[in-house]
Amino acid sequence: MDVPEPTVDWRSKGFFLPSGEKSASDYAREKPSLFGGGFTWPVLTLRKAAAEANIATMAAYCARHDLDFAPHAKTTMAPGLLAAQFAAGAWGMTVATPNQALVLRRLGVDRIQIANEVLDPTALRWLANEDAEIYFQADSVAGVEVARGVGGRLRVFAELGHAGGRTGVRTLDELDEVARAINDADNLEFAGVTAYEGQLADQPAVDDFLDLLVAGVSRLRAAGLLPPGARVSAGGSAWFDRVVARLAALPRDIRLILRSGASVTHDDGFYADRTPFRRVPQEGPLTAALEIWAQVLSVPEPGLAIAGMGKRDAPFDEGLPVPWEVRRGSATLPAAGMSVTKLNDHHTYVVADGLQPGDLIRFGISHPCTAFDKWRYLPVVDEEHRVVDVLQTFL
Repeated sequence: MDVPEPTVDWRSKGFFLPSGEKSASDYAREKPSLFGGGFTWPVLTLRKAAAEANIATMAAYCARHDLDFAPHAKTTMAPGLLAAQFAAGAWGMTVATPNQALVLRRLGVDRIQIANEVLDPTALRWLANEDAEIYFQADSVAGVEVARGVGGRLRVFAELGHAGGRTGVRTLDELDEVARAINDADNLEFAGVTAYEGQLADQPAVDDFLDLLVAGVSRLRAAGLLPPGARVSAGGSAWFDRVVARLAALPRDIRLILRSGASVTHDDGFYADRTPFRRVPQEGPLTAALEIWAQVLSVPEPGLAIAGMGKRDAPFDEGLPVPWEVRRGSATLPAAGMSVTKLNDHHTYVVADGLQPGDLIRFGISHPCTAFDKWRYLPVVDEEHRVVDVLQTFL
């Protein structure tokens, strides 16, 4: 990957540089303390060792189960992390939109899956003219016809969905119809079948849906609709163990692409509760790699502290931040019994006794996908909280 070196200055949230600028190489050489005066609060940091361990864990998992890994880049859109995943053996990258695909192409990524419909002729014409292996999805004959009318060679998956879910046909008859429409279009290459199980509520529902996916692929094969080298793409970050278990019934010549993206940083909330490695601990684990440090601004009444962090800084859509540690001067104190009850734009309500104005609180986050989109640059820290790199996001 062609990864540009990040450079920060006065515009970079969390860094405090009233004048001048610094590059990632400067931080790698100087290794300043996060608490040494060059940073301000709040600041989102990435723990280097945890992220590296997570990348290695998922690479080993995919190798053990003979899977192709195309992690969902939309989680981070951070070139440094994407490059590390490729170095660990990733087959490609997944994105949600043509715009994200464009970013990855400019970074030099040659194999991309757009896990979505693409109906915009402007984007489709660009895809058709790119010298790269790029795939997208269709769940209707109408969608296929839009791609067919653009011209140029395009690679398309037929998408299977479930009732109440997002995109994807709801029946195997419709899956057959879309597959036939793709095969009948001279400019379209039928890549295989894709599905997303992550919105289903429990394991029986997930297993039933994945069994339907296997049945759909088998039906297409029996009808002579699947091309040689066909692929099946599935797997969010909550049920990828079930994807591996149920899709083991696929014929051996069909390759499975796993797309689990939140695994690169994991979290202390949504995915900590839902990670497949709770069900199969021998295959894991993953470790939370993101932390937000925020300062206590006020203790206006007993049992309540207000920290200078809010919805502009921390994710809140899938659970609130989790207090883990208090730093007072150079001393660290446990955050036992503390909890967050709500966030305003720039304030966090912490239920706690004994906090003082000026204390720093280390928070874990819930749902990394909506943490990265709030930060353009993240200090990368070692286990002593020395800044050893800068991670840039392209969200």
